[in-house]
Amino acid sequence: MYFIFMMKIFRKKSIAQIQAQVAKGESESGHGSLSKHLGVKDLTAFGIAAIIGAGIFSTIGNASASGGPAVIFLFIFTALACGFSAFAYAEFASLVPVSGSAYTYSYVAFGEIMAWLIGWSLIMEYAIGNIAVAISWSDYFTGLLSLIRIPALNIDGIHLPLWSTMDYLTARNGYNEALNLISNGVPLNSLSSNIQDAYNAYLFSPTIGKLHIVCDVPALLIIFSITALVYRGIKESKNAGNAMVVIKLAVVLLIIAVGVFYVDAGNWSPFAPNGVSGVLKGISAVFFAYIGFDAISTTAEECKNPQRDLPRGMMYAIIICTILYVLIALVLTGMVSYKELAVGDPLAFVFEKLNLKWMSGIIAISAVVAMASVLLVFQLGQPRIWMSMSRDGLLPSAFSRIHPKYKTPSFATIITGFVVGVPALFLNLTAVTDLCSIGTLFAFVLVCGGVLVLQHTHAHEERKFKIPYLNSQFIFPTLLVASLIVAYKFNNSSCNNFLHSRKVMDAETIFNKLNIEQKSELLIKSNEFGIMTTEMVTSKNPLLLFMLSLNLSNYEDFVKSTSLPESIIYEKGWNVFKHNIPLWIFFIASFILAFYCYKYKLSIIPVLGLISCLFMMSEMGISNWTGFGIWLIVGLIIYALYGFRKSKLNKLIR
Repeated sequence: MYFIFMMKIFRKKSIAQIQAQVAKGESESGHGSLSKHLGVKDLTAFGIAAIIGAGIFSTIGNASASGGPAVIFLFIFTALACGFSAFAYAEFASLVPVSGSAYTYSYVAFGEIMAWLIGWSLIMEYAIGNIAVAISWSDYFTGLLSLIRIPALNIDGIHLPLWSTMDYLTARNGYNEALNLISNGVPLNSLSSNIQDAYNAYLFSPTIGKLHIVCDVPALLIIFSITALVYRGIKESKNAGNAMVVIKLAVVLLIIAVGVFYVDAGNWSPFAPNGVSGVLKGISAVFFAYIGFDAISTTAEECKNPQRDLPRGMMYAIIICTILYVLIALVLTGMVSYKELAVGDPLAFVFEKLNLKWMSGIIAISAVVAMASVLLVFQLGQPRIWMSMSRDGLLPSAFSRIHPKYKTPSFATIITGFVVGVPALFLNLTAVTDLCSIGTLFAFVLVCGGVLVLQHTHAHEERKFKIPYLNSQFIFPTLLVASLIVAYKFNNSSCNNFLHSRKVMDAETIFNKLNIEQKSELLIKSNEFGIMTTEMVTSKNPLLLFMLSLNLSNYEDFVKSTSLPESIIYEKGWNVFKHNIPLWIFFIASFILAFYCYKYKLSIIPVLGLISCLFMMSEMGISNWTGFGIWLIVGLIIYALYGFRKSKLNKLIR
């Protein structure tokens, strides 16, 4: 009985079955086919449309604030990881040229249960990712409204109430953080603009009893508008997407061309102010900036020649966007100090700070267009994943219904609009980008692993694109050992903290533990690490403000240079160890993969794609892994209650 159960949940869909579907131009259930309008230029444009959006206009700011100018290395590393994964996607697309992306590929390589989990994870990429983009779009849209000037009508900017342009958690948390800092003597007007806005949004929001009403209304409206466009058809979506890509590429190039004249090379020193850990802190935000190239594969059935054009479209999009990301990051961190970039609209903020308000207006307009194009691609991708799952019986048949006139998955598109639009009212940007990134990385890991499986089980299967083979037998184990040695030599402090399950406590926690003598010692010691500003000296707690002003590396050096006991400096035990669990998983998986590389002589490119994506997953923290784990458990429950019994392959194994 157990053997039969395992056979059922790991039942696979053969390439022959899928290719037969493609030849017929319809699904097994007889639903109509999709319209074929896309060529390599359209696919490249869709890739650029998906990639250049919230990443370059929003999350790049927080990543730069954490890593400084050295964030460019994170962009390059992430591009390489995505490039390796794109090779895997491209080989799969040449074998299985249908909608479904990683879901369909996993059905072929690993079986039904893994395909379901991937399909469920892709909801995090497309649906939850679009929530994040909608939130960023809302930030830029409200900023654009504030720039509108119509003297004849006595309009000096249109300002929506803060409580209608922000999520509840951000407002409440910002309000509480502001109260805490104010109680410690920090003036409200000295806090960051984000915290001040959150404080005021919560303070002045309408209430029902004790419940504050705070929600992001513009985010909901843009989702519903894009969903209506996607519903109308792939041709209309393609034309709109191409137009938006032209606009935002022109603006990005203008930003670089103008910004380079205001670069102060002094802002690039230090280049990595918070060290490797500071750079890696932005990994979720930077990876989120690349999410989208894989969405191209969901349009395979709408391509004129998917086996030739899909690989090219993915690669062209990644290369173009990486060059632009690196240039933008260098210009941003050169124009102002990296410390000032932790804002929701970094590009507009930088030019406004330099009194180039005309550029801020252009950026705001282009950001609204750019992020609308991202929404467009993701809203295209999600319904097609659901359509593929429905065709296989894992979702109700309504999800694979094709509109007779528009030739789009109509029901799935409408449901996607509600699934994305309603949560966009209430969720915050950080939560959804982290969840979106870890779900996407999980899909990338399985796609790279799936290629390794298919290269062994379907070695002689004809495909128009194949990843160049390079034997990893000795290369990968050598790279693994060398990486560990380099990491320990050049990042010794972080490695020791990891091995001993400890971390330096934050400034507020340490400050609150200090007695009068210890505070006096740290005040004297502060002269070795910097000069206190007038604002610090005249404040209620100058030491706390000084500690908060230090970058991560200098802050750790500062507290370690004192005679404070370890019990004050370090947090230890389970509360620290649990955050190291993802990295331990990465190390264990790395050594297992090294063994398989040595034994089976695996192809190095998908191996590097798998391990680099797994590493980025390990840097996202235990809370994200826990949230993702809960998401997968919910998905398994739904599969057990519906998909397992309704699967079209179920009748083949009795």
